[in-house]
Amino acid sequence: MSSSELPPFSTATGADVRVRFCPSPTGTPHVGLIRTALFNWAYARHNGGKLIFRIEDTDAARDSEESYEQLVDALTWLRIDWDEGVNVGGPHGPYRQSERMPIYLDLIEKLKASGHLYESYSTPEEVDARNEANGRAKQLGYDNFDRDLTDDDRKRFREEGRLPALRLRVPDTDLSFDDLVRGEITFPAGSFVDFVVVRPNGAPLYTFVNPVDDALMGITHVLRGEDLLSSTPRQIALYDALVDIGVTTFIPRFGHLPYVMGDGNKKLSKRDPQANLFLHREHGFIPEGLVNYLALLGWSLTHDRDVFSIEEMIAAFDVVNVNPNPARFDEKKAESINGDHIRLLEVSDFAARTVPYLAAANLVTEPLTDAQQSLLAASAPLVQERVALLGEVPALLGPLFAATDAFEYAPDALATLTGSTGEILAAAVTALELIELSEFTHDRIKDDLATALIEGLALKPRNAYGPLRVALSGRKISPPLFESMEILGKAETLARLDRLAVWHSEAGTAAAYAAPAAAPGSAAAPGSAAAPGSAAAPGSPVGPGSPVGPGSTQPAS
Repeated sequence: MSSSELPPFSTATGADVRVRFCPSPTGTPHVGLIRTALFNWAYARHNGGKLIFRIEDTDAARDSEESYEQLVDALTWLRIDWDEGVNVGGPHGPYRQSERMPIYLDLIEKLKASGHLYESYSTPEEVDARNEANGRAKQLGYDNFDRDLTDDDRKRFREEGRLPALRLRVPDTDLSFDDLVRGEITFPAGSFVDFVVVRPNGAPLYTFVNPVDDALMGITHVLRGEDLLSSTPRQIALYDALVDIGVTTFIPRFGHLPYVMGDGNKKLSKRDPQANLFLHREHGFIPEGLVNYLALLGWSLTHDRDVFSIEEMIAAFDVVNVNPNPARFDEKKAESINGDHIRLLEVSDFAARTVPYLAAANLVTEPLTDAQQSLLAASAPLVQERVALLGEVPALLGPLFAATDAFEYAPDALATLTGSTGEILAAAVTALELIELSEFTHDRIKDDLATALIEGLALKPRNAYGPLRVALSGRKISPPLFESMEILGKAETLARLDRLAVWHSEAGTAAAYAAPAAAPGSAAAPGSAAAPGSAAAPGSPVGPGSPVGPGSTQPAS
């Protein structure tokens, strides 16, 4: 047989395109695996074809129902839907390999009867001995010896108690195919040997069931990871046999997608945190942002644009434009793109998506109360432009949902306070007290505080407003200051300013107890760096009930 005698490869286009996603349910979904699903889905949607989702669950020792449910969860969350397969049905079911054994056994018998499969009794030791006797390298493995066993040979082996594996008789020819990603690839004749498709215990292997399912389900394009490239000639050889017995009429087109690499240019393994799709969701990626970034792991919309919608991807995606070179998962770039998509959301949509993260931080209840709903609607626009991940929202909005005495001051925020903090807080309180309740808006607040602090105390804005930010949020970085004051209201704003003023006063008293004769520049001197364990030392607990916090009766020791 020559290479030209292989069956034809698929020529399907448009609505005739049929691709598949067929993972094994082991562990949590890997971003590289989901990238494969995304590219298959995008190719089907771009062409108006179909995506088939089936499960390869014949490895009882490793497969789990929990992992299967996580796969479904992952695809559903990313809005990757499928046309046939698990939970959907279709004309080619069942769609779990563990339920298809009668189909495989029937085809095994047909392939044995047609001579494409043969019984192999050789042991590894016998193969090694023959290779050594024939001057053949051991690493070449099996030598096709059992192809020509006679009936008497097989009878003798069976009488010895041997159970045969079944091997596919591969074509004695070059096997070539045009990879949709990598171009023309040829595996020379003799570069691979007859391979086992059924174990001696009768269990069919992946190398058999995977191409069989593809053939029976009419798959026209196999888009899969680069790690499976070496198995392609075996699949083509099996297809040659399946065409011969009438199971199908064509070989699918193959496209092998590039590796996804992690730090240090190493292949991203399941042990790497970046590989865990759900960890990204937990951190606050949204489907639009993560899908956009996963698409960039081997493909791009244009050379100068990284941010695009799912609809734009579908309109433009063609697997022939996938870059064959390995793609590196860049966490910072992924977060940046996610932030771009967060900013594209309608404010109400953004607010709704933050609720699970706020609830997980015990800041709100689910469902929201009317008061929480109103506060979230008012505060969400303040942070939408500032976050890259939904998981960052609780830290920013948390103080707005907390009571005055229910949040602590972050040590790094307290470290920014200086000896003039008390004066700044007092001037701010005086200015804000003079604003009528009906006029307590961010514009009026901004103008009056500028007059009192920037003009009155001759301070730069950063120095003037830094202590106010700490007072309202307990942090160096917070939602916009004046808008936050308006949302909190006059009474709550003044209470928070007073609270920090008390804290600052008591912290100074405590520091005096600790070092009454502190020299300029020492740990206790105003404006000096806080000593470890002091009130403002990064890493020390600070807040209500701490040794130098508001309400404390105990000097620092």
